[in-house]
Amino acid sequence: MIVLILGSGPNVVQCKEWPKAPFDKIVAINNAWAVRPDWDVFIHPDDFSQERWPSDLHAGQITIPAREYVPVQNSFGGFVYAGGTMAFTAGYWALGALKPTVIGFLGCDMTYDASQTHFYGKGTADPLRADISLRSLEAKAARFQALAAGLGCSVVNLSSDASRLTFPRSTPALAAAGVPLQYDQTLIAAALKEEARLGYFVPSGKYWKEEDRFDVDAIDALDRLWLKAGQPL
Repeated sequence: MIVLILGSGPNVVQCKEWPKAPFDKIVAINNAWAVRPDWDVFIHPDDFSQERWPSDLHAGQITIPAREYVPVQNSFGGFVYAGGTMAFTAGYWALGALKPTVIGFLGCDMTYDASQTHFYGKGTADPLRADISLRSLEAKAARFQALAAGLGCSVVNLSSDASRLTFPRSTPALAAAGVPLQYDQTLIAAALKEEARLGYFVPSGKYWKEEDRFDVDAIDALDRLWLKAGQPL
């Protein structure tokens, strides 16, 4: 299965004219459902206003709220380690629920440098919050890609713009040919062991309510470990 994940970055509108093939499923984060009508999954956090939800669902379209994606993200270590931004949440949900062989991201560059930060205009730069889980977006991307490869899934960035994602660049036409990269399993095991030692797991997913027990220096050290472990061989 090949999955396309759409964020709200300005370049997400590029996919309006793309044929759905080779993608089997399109996962739209928050407002991205409005980009094209043939999405399959609308995923959103609890604080995403219902006024901005799609008003009608077509046959086969589903909505994934927090109560459904939190357990999946927990199965991959939880939000502190996986990253508390919806791009990574949607990615982990897709990994766990859809079992894809390829995941392509578009509109998830998380740079927020331009005057138009989102395809619909000016929005809130979620990953730039002072958040314990977002200290290194690059480390979280490296972690995601390495864990996805372990499940036989290649991960690509379909954007050609500046990006905080560390995934290889690709195009819709080439995405289907993606092959998972190889990683140093000893380094990955060491990073996962450190996560277990730290024990920064919050079953509810509301990690910000327990932030006082997280050591920033320890998380920064873990991020450095994932940046090293996430380098393809």
